[in-house]
Amino acid sequence: MGLNTEHAWADAPIIGHLWEFVLATDVFHLGYTDTGHCLGTPNAALPHPQRLQWDIPEQCQAVIERSYQVAKALADDVELYCFQFLSFGKGLIKKCRTSPDAFVQISLQLAHFRDRGKFCLTYEASMTRMFREGRTETVRSCTNESTAFVKAMVEGTHKKADLQSLFRKASEKHQNMYRLAMTGAGIDRHLFCLYVVSKYLGVSSPFLAEVLSEPWRLSTSQTTQFQIRMFDPNKYPNHLAPGGGFGPVADDGYGVSYMIAGEDTIFFHISSKFSSSETNAQRFGNHIRQALLDIADLFQVSKADS
Repeated sequence: MGLNTEHAWADAPIIGHLWEFVLATDVFHLGYTDTGHCLGTPNAALPHPQRLQWDIPEQCQAVIERSYQVAKALADDVELYCFQFLSFGKGLIKKCRTSPDAFVQISLQLAHFRDRGKFCLTYEASMTRMFREGRTETVRSCTNESTAFVKAMVEGTHKKADLQSLFRKASEKHQNMYRLAMTGAGIDRHLFCLYVVSKYLGVSSPFLAEVLSEPWRLSTSQTTQFQIRMFDPNKYPNHLAPGGGFGPVADDGYGVSYMIAGEDTIFFHISSKFSSSETNAQRFGNHIRQALLDIADLFQVSKADS
């Protein structure tokens, strides 16, 4: 069972909040019998559903069919790979004295470099909901600090203490950028507003045209977990919702949605396009797994210690 949502009216936490309520209510408040049937007594007085008959002109039917074929082709081209990372969650990451989000984002940078052999413009969504009608801002996760750490990891000749130091710098940089984005000090929405004003005034801006046309080959977002507490996740770990995902923004890119679901697990949704010969969602997922483990190993923190 799942939910496909149009994004314009709300951001992921809103849909996530709704879906958490639906799933928890279904399992823990409405419930099922031992045979899998819904609890409760059928109400025979309820009116039966009636099939509606629509009078749709042939011209309209043809447009609907063409639109359907376009939508189907787009959907069929999406490769989606989902997995639950069970080696550790935020419990162990906090033992490394860093933010869970920064840990995952730097892991994604390492995984992407191993997957593609290069860095790319990276998008991470940050919420700006502390402002009235606030939506999102962009955190550009591929930084000088994160690339320095990744290069050192890939070279394999650096001492563990040096790698730890580089990781700390990358993590601190990421956390600072995230704080700036959340508090209205990001740059991407500002650039977009300048672009809108330039169009209104009829002013050509080569800088804005170039910046806003650059492809986000790695688009990422963390989905909020446990916005409502309707059950104990430690008691019912099998009822954790894996969250949701989205498609890649660039034809030769990846979309990565992740949910840090408590102390001991992280869910990942990874998407790419079948039509791209350069990407593979499952291959990238394997790189993400290994990157998480390799970075955790730098701090020599076992799961038992977390």
